[in-house]
Amino acid sequence: MSLLPTTTPLDSPKKVTRVEQSLLVKETKRRLDSQRLKPQRVTEAEYWEKYYDNTDVIYEWNNGLLEEKPVSDYENVLMYLWFLKTLDQYLTTHPIAKITLLEIGFRLHPQADIRRPDLGVVLNNNPVPLRLYDRTYQGVCDMCIEALSDSKPEEIERDTDTKLWEYEAAGVKEYYILYSKGEPMEFYRLNRWGVYVPIKRVQGDLIQSIVLPGFQFRVSDLYNQPSPKEMAFDPVYDKFVLPYYQEEKRARLAAEAKIKRLEAELARLKKI
Repeated sequence: MSLLPTTTPLDSPKKVTRVEQSLLVKETKRRLDSQRLKPQRVTEAEYWEKYYDNTDVIYEWNNGLLEEKPVSDYENVLMYLWFLKTLDQYLTTHPIAKITLLEIGFRLHPQADIRRPDLGVVLNNNPVPLRLYDRTYQGVCDMCIEALSDSKPEEIERDTDTKLWEYEAAGVKEYYILYSKGEPMEFYRLNRWGVYVPIKRVQGDLIQSIVLPGFQFRVSDLYNQPSPKEMAFDPVYDKFVLPYYQEEKRARLAAEAKIKRLEAELARLKKI
């Protein structure tokens, strides 16, 4: 039996004023925010079954607690996209690894947390290959990149502290934290003792990866975000950005120079 209230033709629905609508929206938002402030405890089985494939919110699993992946502001998104495109240029020229996005998570080590980095890199020679139909990576990423969100202090702490130690303990060889407002943006590499240390910047600006030999970028370019065509003839990037474009442009310039020489020679012969 339905418990919904019935109406007669003479009944009319109660009109809701704009003020009441506004109050209702604010109250709904307050309730949702209050729910998000309280991490929900779930089993690992529940996480995989109910939350891993959630398309509306990306969740990680931390010691039995659901953690919602925070969102970055647009400025940080632009920085992340530039980095992703630059990395893709490198891997197109040097296909030695595969990229994972935040849709694919991995376990830090047996019986440990499940993290979903904004960007992961898995080398082709990783002991656990990333397979074409994997929805979860069964190994440990060789490199992780997180675009920092600063909406709340705990979100900053998660990427700069909690994940720093987690990725270090799991053996992620390099960990990059992107942040459009400067500090705490940093780039880490495991040293010989398996401890993260900041990557030394060449000439104060250049980050060079060991995980991906030859992959390098200027920290200042994370802000300037030059186009691929601008990068193609930059000595920092010319070994992996648009190599075919470089060849075509050199060939075109050589052809144009040859035409000019021939025209000059023809002009000289006409004067004889």
